[in-house]
Amino acid sequence: QASKMVMQRHHLTCAGIALALCLHHLVSAIEVPLDLPQPPTITKQSVKDYIVDPRDNIFIECEAKGNPVPIFSWTRNGKFFNVAKDPKVSMRRRSGTLVIDFHSGGRPEDYEGEYQCFARNDYGTALSSKIHLQVSKSPLWPKEKVDVIEVDEGAPLSLQCNPPPGLPSPVIFWMSSCELGQPPSLLEPWGQPLSGKTKLENFNKALRISNVSEEDSGEYFCLASNKMGSIRHTISVRVKGTSSLPCHLFYFHSQRLRDMCGRGCSGSFRCLKEGSGSCLCKWLWFCVAKRAGGRGLSSLTAPKEWRGDFGPVTTAAFLTGALVSFKAAPYWLDEPQNLILAPGEDGRLVCRANGNPKPAIQWLVNGEPIEGSPPNPSREVAGDTIVFRDTQIGSSAVYQCNASNEHGYLLANAFVSVLDVPPRILAPRNQLIRVIQNNRTRLDCPFFGSPIPTLRWFKNGQGNTLDGGNYKAHENGSLEMNMARKEDQGIYTCVATNILGKAEAQVRLEVKDPTRIVRGPEDQVVKRGSMPRLHCRVKHDPTLKLTVTWLKDDAPLYMGNRMKKEDDGLTIYGVAERDQGDYTCVASTELDKDLAKALICLVTRPTERPDRPRDLELTDLAERSVRLTWIPGDDNNSPITDYIVQFEEDRFQPGMWHNHSRYPGSVNSAILSLSPYVNYQFRVIAVNDVGSSLPSVPSERYQTNGARPEINPTGVQGAGTQKNNMEITWTPLNATQAYGPNLRYIVRWRRRDPRGSWYNETVKAPRHVVWNTPIYVPYEIKVQAENDFGRAPEPDTFIGYSGEDYPKAAPTDVRIRVLNSTAIALTWTRVHLDTIQGQLKEYRVSTTPKSHRFPGDRNRGIVSRLFPYSNYKLEMVVTNGRGDGPRSEVKEFPTPEGVPSSPRYLRIRQPNLETINLEWDHPEHPNGVLTGYNLRYQAFNGTKTGRTLVENFSPNQTKFTLQRTDPISRYRFFLRARTQVGDGEAIVEESPALLNEGMRRGHTPYWLCCGAGGAYTKNHVDIATQGWFIGLMCAIALLVLILLIVCFIKRSRGGKYPVRDNKDEHLNPEDKNVEDGSFDYSDEDNKPLPNSQTSLDGTIKQQESDDSLVDYGEGGEGQFNEDGSFIGQYTVKKDKEETEGNESSEATSPVNAIYSLA
Repeated sequence: QASKMVMQRHHLTCAGIALALCLHHLVSAIEVPLDLPQPPTITKQSVKDYIVDPRDNIFIECEAKGNPVPIFSWTRNGKFFNVAKDPKVSMRRRSGTLVIDFHSGGRPEDYEGEYQCFARNDYGTALSSKIHLQVSKSPLWPKEKVDVIEVDEGAPLSLQCNPPPGLPSPVIFWMSSCELGQPPSLLEPWGQPLSGKTKLENFNKALRISNVSEEDSGEYFCLASNKMGSIRHTISVRVKGTSSLPCHLFYFHSQRLRDMCGRGCSGSFRCLKEGSGSCLCKWLWFCVAKRAGGRGLSSLTAPKEWRGDFGPVTTAAFLTGALVSFKAAPYWLDEPQNLILAPGEDGRLVCRANGNPKPAIQWLVNGEPIEGSPPNPSREVAGDTIVFRDTQIGSSAVYQCNASNEHGYLLANAFVSVLDVPPRILAPRNQLIRVIQNNRTRLDCPFFGSPIPTLRWFKNGQGNTLDGGNYKAHENGSLEMNMARKEDQGIYTCVATNILGKAEAQVRLEVKDPTRIVRGPEDQVVKRGSMPRLHCRVKHDPTLKLTVTWLKDDAPLYMGNRMKKEDDGLTIYGVAERDQGDYTCVASTELDKDLAKALICLVTRPTERPDRPRDLELTDLAERSVRLTWIPGDDNNSPITDYIVQFEEDRFQPGMWHNHSRYPGSVNSAILSLSPYVNYQFRVIAVNDVGSSLPSVPSERYQTNGARPEINPTGVQGAGTQKNNMEITWTPLNATQAYGPNLRYIVRWRRRDPRGSWYNETVKAPRHVVWNTPIYVPYEIKVQAENDFGRAPEPDTFIGYSGEDYPKAAPTDVRIRVLNSTAIALTWTRVHLDTIQGQLKEYRVSTTPKSHRFPGDRNRGIVSRLFPYSNYKLEMVVTNGRGDGPRSEVKEFPTPEGVPSSPRYLRIRQPNLETINLEWDHPEHPNGVLTGYNLRYQAFNGTKTGRTLVENFSPNQTKFTLQRTDPISRYRFFLRARTQVGDGEAIVEESPALLNEGMRRGHTPYWLCCGAGGAYTKNHVDIATQGWFIGLMCAIALLVLILLIVCFIKRSRGGKYPVRDNKDEHLNPEDKNVEDGSFDYSDEDNKPLPNSQTSLDGTIKQQESDDSLVDYGEGGEGQFNEDGSFIGQYTVKKDKEETEGNESSEATSPVNAIYSLA
C-alpha cells in the first residue's frame, strides 16, 4: 500500500538569490567611465607567491585600465627588465602580461625572481604587488626501504614522516593496511575516520597511536604529493602481545586560550592517556579563516612556527597559566579607495593596517616615495592619511600605500582624479525588471559626475522622492524594496543632479506570481513490474514559460522507453529494483522554481533466474535474413532485461553455439542477419538481474545459399624463421565468412620493387613458407580468399621481411668518460646499416658481471650502478632479431673512490661501571682506501641527552675503550668509516642496561653484539635485587649449611654418604641447585656432567636452550642461569685466553649460529 503522502518542498527564487549576493555591494565606490580621462588602475595581477609548472609556458599577469590606455613596464629583482632583449619573453598586446615561451628550449629556473609591473599614462603610475616567481619542484625520497618497528601491546607508538621539500609544499596523508590481505585504506583527513586512540600530528607528519593493540599490526604508508608528483614511505609495525589498559581521550576547551588566539583562531587543551601509563597533555590549536578566501586548519599539534594565511604563528604552552601568542603578517583595516574630486573640493586617502608587530606605513606617488616627489601645496601627509585641500585640475596622480612588517607586506593603489563633469546615467535607457511577488528586489541606476551628483527616485512621474517605508535609496543609485507587491508595478525614474546639470533614466517594474507545486509526488511502496505514477501539478504566472524536470537521487532522470513524462506527472512502466530512490519534481521559470520529493520502494520478494523461452518459430525466410519469434518464460519476480540469441552450424564447428545478437527484454521477436552457405539453428536465453535462464529448445534448421567471399583474411604478416626464408601467416575466415565450399587462399608475393614479378601459391592452411630468400629484404604480400563460387575482392598489400642473419660488424671508437664513482658516459660510432643484416634492436654493453642495454639506433649512453674503486673491462655488441654481432675491442677503466659502507658490526662490552669497550670490523664494501674511522657518542638517561663527543681513529684501529663519566647513563654510538671522498653510512648502537647484581659479583661482563643486519641483546630481568629472592637464597643457604654439618658429623662417626651414587644420577633440570646457580665442587668437578656433551678436545659443550644466554660475542664459553648468575666461574683462565685469541669464535657456537640466522 502507498504510504501517507510526505511532501518536501523547497521554494527558490532566482532574483532573490542574485539579490542576496549583491546586497553587500550596495554601498560601493563609484566607477569613472572609461571615456573620461583617468589615471591607471590595476585590474588583474598574478599572486604574490607565484609557483609555476616547469613543463608549461609561464604567464605573469598584469592588466590595467585607464584613459589614455596605460603603457606597461616591468622590473625584475628591483632592476628594469628589458623584455625586447630576451627572445623567449614577450608582452601581450594592450596588456602588461608577460609570456615566457619554452617551446624552443630553455630552463624555467633561469627566470625565477621577484617581478613588479608598472602601468603608466599621462595622469599617473600604478604598481602591482611584487610577484615572487618560483618553479614547482617534486619531492624526491631516496630508494624506498621498509622500516620495521616492533612495539609492545599497550605501549604508545609514533610513526614519523619527513618528506623532502618540494614546490608547492607537498600535502601529506597516510594510508594503512592493518588487516592481512586487505588493500591499503586512506586515513583522515581524506579517508576513513581515525579511531579515538589514533591522531595526526605536526601537519600530518606524524601518526600517533596512544595504546597499540594487535589489530594495529600491518603496513603504514606516508604519501607526500604535489602537482608535480608523489612519493611514498613504508613503515611496517609488528605488535608483541602483552596486556594493556584502554586509552581514554579528553578535551578541555579554554575560553582564555581562544581569547588569546587572535584573529579567527581558537584552541583547546588535550589530555591523552598513553597506554597503561599516565596522561600526556598537549596544547592543540586550530584556525578557521573568517574573511573570504581564507583557509582553515583543524586538530593539529602546533609546531614551533607555522606560516599560513595569517603569517607565522608561534605557540607556547604550560600546564598552568597557558600562554599563546601569534605573529601575524599585515592585514587591512582600511584600504585606500579611488578619490574623485571636483576643482576646489577637499578629500582624503586613508591607509590603515594591523599585524604583529605593528606594520609600518609608507606612501608613494606614481611608484616613487612621496618624500621625493615634487611639492604639492594642496596635499598634506599625516601618517596613515593624506589630506587634499582645494584641489585643481592637473593634480591627478596614483598613490600607493605599502604596509609592511617582518612577516610580509600589503600594497594598494588609489588614484586621485580631479574632474569637472556634468551628471550622466551609465545604465541602459528604459530597462524592464521582472520580479516574483513578495520577494526583495533592487532597481539599479548607476551614475557619474563631478562633483558627485545627488540621485533621487520617483514613481509614475509623481513628485515625492521614494525613500522610506518599503523603499530604501542607496548612495550608489540603487533603490531597494523589502517586498515587491502587485501595487509596486509601474515606471520608476531616477534623476541625478549637480551644479553642472542633471540626467535621468526610467525603469519599468513588473511583479509576477510565484511558481507553486499544488500537488506533488507521494511516497509509494510498489511491486516489481507494476506501473507507479508520480504527480506534479503546478500553478505559475501565465506570462512566464514553465519547465518541469525530474531528478532521481538528485541527478537528472534518464527518460528511457519505460518512463513517460506527462504535463502533470511521471509514469514508470515495469518498475524494477534500479528504479528505487528519491524522485524530485522541479518546476521552474526564468525567475523562480519550486520542487517536491517522493520516495519509491519495492516490495521485497524472493527472486530467481527467469524460466527459459519456448516455442521458437522462424518466419519471413529470405536470402540473408529470417525473423525469429519466441514466447518469454516467467521472470520469477525479477524483470527480464535482455534476450541473447545464439546460433549453431553443422559444417565447420558442429555442436558449438555462438552469440548472434542481443535484444531488450521488452521484445519477443527479431529479424536476424544471416551469412551465405550456413545451415543455421537458433536458441534464445533470457537474462534478468539474478542471472541467465537455461537455453531454449533449438529452432528448426535453415540453410542459406552459397556465394563468393566478401572479405579477405586479416592479420597478414611476413617474417623469417631462418636467414633464407619468409613465413607468411594470416587469420583465416570463420564459418560465417567462408560463404561457400572448398575455402582456400591465394598467396602472392614479390620483392618490394615495382618492376618485380609476382609469385603465387594456393593453400588451404593459414600459412605459407617462401624459401631461398635474400637476407632481410622487404616483400609485398597479398592473401585473397576463394571458394567454389568465386574470389573475394582484390586484397590489400602488406609488407613483410625475409629472415635475419647475425650482424657482421661491431661498434667502433668506443670512448669512456667517468662521471662519478658509480657511473660512466659512453660514446661510440654506430655500425653501418648494411652490416646489421636485420632490424637493429639495441646496443649492449658488458661490464662483468652486468650488462647494460641501449635500445634503438644511438651512439651514446650512460652506464650506472657500478662499484666504486674497481677496475672494469668493457665491450660492446650490436643485436638484431637473430642475435648478437661480433664484440668490440675490450676497454679497461677504473672507477674512482666512493664513500664506504657501514662497518660490519659494532660490539659493546661493559666490564665494569667505569669503562665501556668497543670493538668493530672493517666495512664490507670499503669503496676506496680507508683513511680512518669517526665515532660520535653521547650519554642519555631516559629523554635527557648529553652533548655529542667525537673520536677519530686510524684505519687499522678496531678497538676503543671509553672511560665512563656517568655510571648511571647509557651511551649511544654512531660509527662511520672514512675514505678520501668522505664519511660512509653509520652503524648506530646503544650500550645495554647494566646487570647491577652480576657486576657487583665480578661475573663475566655483559656483551652486546651488533652487525649490519640486526642485533641480539642478552638482557634477562635482574631478579637478584628483588627482596623475595634474597630471602629465598638466605633460607636455602641456611638449609645447605645445616645439611653440611649433619654430613660432617656422620662422616666423623664413620657413616657412608652416597656421593658417587648421586653423581651417577641424571641432573634434574628442576633441581633447586640449578635454579639458584650454586654447586658444591669436589676434586672430581672437572669431569663432565652425565648430561653434558664432550668434544674431541675434552672441553664441555654447552646445552642448547632457549632460556640460556650464550656469550656469543666472545666465543660462547660462558652460560647464565635463570637468575643471572654465571655458571662457568671456574674457567676464568680459559675465558681470558679465548677472549684474547679469537674474536670471531662465536660462529662455532650452535646458539650463535641460530641467532645469526635470526
